[in-house]
Amino acid sequence: MGKKVLVLYGGKSKEREVSLRSGRAVADALSQKGFEVNVLDLNENSVASIVADRPDVAFIALHGKYGEDGTVQGLLDILEIPYVGSDVLTSAVCINKATTKKILAYEQLPTAPFVILNTERGPKIGLAEMADKVVKELGLPVVVKPATQGSSIGTTIVKKEEALIPALETALGYDGELVVERFIDGTEVTASVLGNEDAEVLPLIEIVAENEFYDYEAKYTPGMSHHIIPARISERARVRVEEIALKTYHAFKCRGFSRVDFIVDKNDNPFVLEINTIPGMTSLSLFPDAARAAGMSFEDLCARLVELALSAKK
Repeated sequence: MGKKVLVLYGGKSKEREVSLRSGRAVADALSQKGFEVNVLDLNENSVASIVADRPDVAFIALHGKYGEDGTVQGLLDILEIPYVGSDVLTSAVCINKATTKKILAYEQLPTAPFVILNTERGPKIGLAEMADKVVKELGLPVVVKPATQGSSIGTTIVKKEEALIPALETALGYDGELVVERFIDGTEVTASVLGNEDAEVLPLIEIVAENEFYDYEAKYTPGMSHHIIPARISERARVRVEEIALKTYHAFKCRGFSRVDFIVDKNDNPFVLEINTIPGMTSLSLFPDAARAAGMSFEDLCARLVELALSAKK
């Protein structure tokens, strides 16, 4: 291949350990494909190292804050280094669940009814007032999420009113802005989308967690979740999920790859949950599983992502 790739991993977010695993897997895969690969555990002193490395392309394997949120993308843009994945704007928008929900609503893409709570801007309201607002506007059960955390960190499903304030307190421990959405009972499905302007949806995966939902432990502990391919949903639902996934991908101007997560309700109606612009690339991750189901090895997937980064329109 001849291209020099710098894999950025680790970082400072609460998803650091997962990022380290993703980065190591990607670096090994690209080395096997003949790329010249260096790795860098990103921190505040890394700019000089990136400049000194002079890569042809950067593979961002950073999850969460300071990696998936547009900050590293902006740095690489300034340094004029192409990189795998979406640009600054898309990354910043998609990591924020509140902004994502607003754009989904504007684009008329199906998503669960929601309330946004913010303790950092606007009128100050207490936990009791927040809880009252949630119950009045959404009822129960609901899902409480910090706006800018990944991997379901700080997320709680609330079925009883007395559990609502503790769930809000938990989420506020991670972020001053929260998204609370109506809980939809159904099948959790993820659509992995690969490509730039001509993106395609890889085989859908149904996620079955051993815990109450697909939380951090279920995501990253062997045996705690099961990826079922093909997803056990109707043909009608499959077609709709694929259509909505592509519309979502293009509406948010995603590039390279992203994962669009859904809940499909009992009436075959899909609802977008969120968009992951840097999906996990570990041995337990969903995107590599979807690629394998499409006949693409992990090594070929990583090489394809590098090619997409180098060919992306600015």
